[in-house]
Amino acid sequence: MKENTNESNNVKSMEENLKDVAKNVGKVFSSATDTAKSIVIKSKDSIVNAVDANGNGEIDIEDFIIIGLQTPGIKVNRKDFLQKELMKKYPQETINSAIAHNPAYAKIPAREIDKIADEVIQFERNCVSGISAALSAPGGFTMVATIPADLIQYYGYMLRAAQKLMYLYGFPEIDTTEKGHKFDSETMNLLIVCLGVMYGVQGTNTALKAMATALGKGVEKKLMKTALTKGTIYPIVKSVSKWFGVNMTKQVFSGFFKKAIPVIGGFIGGSITYLSFKPCCDKLKASLQDTLLSNPDYHATDEEAVIIDAIEIEEV
Repeated sequence: MKENTNESNNVKSMEENLKDVAKNVGKVFSSATDTAKSIVIKSKDSIVNAVDANGNGEIDIEDFIIIGLQTPGIKVNRKDFLQKELMKKYPQETINSAIAHNPAYAKIPAREIDKIADEVIQFERNCVSGISAALSAPGGFTMVATIPADLIQYYGYMLRAAQKLMYLYGFPEIDTTEKGHKFDSETMNLLIVCLGVMYGVQGTNTALKAMATALGKGVEKKLMKTALTKGTIYPIVKSVSKWFGVNMTKQVFSGFFKKAIPVIGGFIGGSITYLSFKPCCDKLKASLQDTLLSNPDYHATDEEAVIIDAIEIEEV
């Protein structure tokens, strides 16, 4: 009888101990979860503060363009770039004509420009392919701080590729010099349109081709600036900016509450780099290949003609 009592007491004591352990585990788990969430929230705030270059309290495409162009090596000097690429096969007289006007004007065959463009895309893809290797490694919440740097570098290389492609296919020098702590609105909006083309955002391909036709026809720079900053093309710019704002926020923050830091690292290091970068550049190349700046026989579509006509009569 006494043994049964002792066994009963032992069982009861074991059950109570298990309950106590469960309670303690629950408290520890809850505390760890709260701490983890607190770290993520603070990290998200720090990311916004670090990336918000235009000071509007949000992460948007302007932030990545501003910071990207401030990164050494991202700005491309048109004259130096064309000189370097064309001197391999063409005499200086032809190169001077390409710089003064554009490669198509200098009678450089389209197939040669396409070949250089492919080399540019491959080079930039090789550069961008390793930028997120560290992010893919284990590191828990400490890896959060590397996400903006990797994305900024990624978009920086994309901006560099965009400048090179635009120069190859006839666009004039893009003014990326700083004015105070901001870039010229016209330049900003032109680059936003280019990035929109790279990502297939609706309306951007037509807008870019229309701008090329307008430039090819000699439309005044002040009219182009008006179209980009408050005229015909400006609504497209705003639409693209909104699209990027939503998607960039997802890129930076998606999965934070799903133990997804390593997943994000893998996504940036793998999917974005290898599956997205080259197709994005190819889209811009395809758009630039057939415009009035790259093809003297180009004829604008009806949609482009509407934009071109509007640009030509924009009020300053």
